[in-house]
Amino acid sequence: MTIYLDNAATSYPKPESVYRAVENILRNVGANPGRGGHMMALEAGRVVFETRETVADFFNIADSARIVFAANATEAINTGLVGLLNPGDRVVTSTMEHNAVTRPLRALQDRGIEVVKVPADRQGWVDPAHIRQACAEPTRLVVLTHCSNVTGTVQAIEDIGPWCRKQGILFMVDAAQSAGVFPIDVEEMAIDLLAAPGHKGLLGPQGTGFLYVRDGLQLTPLIYGGTGGNSHSEFPPEQFPERLEAGTVNTPGLAGLKAGIEFLNEVGLASIRARESELLEQLISGLDALAGVEIYGPRSSSNHGGALSLTFAGLDPSQIGFILDQEFGILTRVGLHCAPDAHRTIGTYPQGTVRVSPGYFNTPADIDRFLSAMSTLSTRT
Repeated sequence: MTIYLDNAATSYPKPESVYRAVENILRNVGANPGRGGHMMALEAGRVVFETRETVADFFNIADSARIVFAANATEAINTGLVGLLNPGDRVVTSTMEHNAVTRPLRALQDRGIEVVKVPADRQGWVDPAHIRQACAEPTRLVVLTHCSNVTGTVQAIEDIGPWCRKQGILFMVDAAQSAGVFPIDVEEMAIDLLAAPGHKGLLGPQGTGFLYVRDGLQLTPLIYGGTGGNSHSEFPPEQFPERLEAGTVNTPGLAGLKAGIEFLNEVGLASIRARESELLEQLISGLDALAGVEIYGPRSSSNHGGALSLTFAGLDPSQIGFILDQEFGILTRVGLHCAPDAHRTIGTYPQGTVRVSPGYFNTPADIDRFLSAMSTLSTRT
């Protein structure tokens, strides 16, 4: 039996309701939302609207029109950064960011944007005091990952956001590893832009994600094209979400995203977090008992997301991942995980780590099998 421990990349399996929702749209609601007045187009539009409302309620977003759907968190982040920043702007970020943040910021540097990276410690923790110090010069935006996809380290965005708001600095959060795992309230946390994928902790299908843009912020579109309205003009509409949603949205995927969030609401985020924390604690405890294993990131599950990185003395991470897959049927991820700065920070560059990321549908028996496999590997070093 295959054991899937790569939920930080994409959660699997999905709740049964997600599969049914996607199939229902594909079979019964095939029209484009917002692209016609016939009954099928109206039904598709209703599905998209209800998904937008569901996302808004989950993150305490007052106006669901400020939610812009995207194909993934990367597209959402690019839409926010490229659409917001202008030559001369200054951005503060960290050394724990995913390439979804690092690469667009690097491209924007060539357009006259100043980028300051605040170093994290060897556990992947970014001290809020260091963020404040980095903002001593006039700063337009602070952009941070909420939870590292390498170490699982959770950053104190609940402290950083309100401070930025008081200073008149915009605050953008990459919630790729935290949405659906930890409570996120855009009002309490003073988040101006929030980017998240649908296919990870929110339990939706791949090809879904969103960007929340606080009321009052007007972004330049990343993509231009048809929006279903204002067809007489060569310019994109001013109103949200149409301004940033050119082209046909992924209606089947969004129906699945809505079902995924409804599952989270039904089970309860606290219950889901408790299950995943138990698996994480079991994982850390078992790995601690194995000689030669080094774990990176926090040791406590209370400030640790689902991703756990490790190395094994005498074995390259790629060897470990291959053996786990081919000999034991255990699926993990190895390498740099699209976050080279994070690996430089924790000292695992360039070889990377083995990343293990249990999810809600994993069991203690799955973790036991993984630990047993790692114990077997220890005899080969």
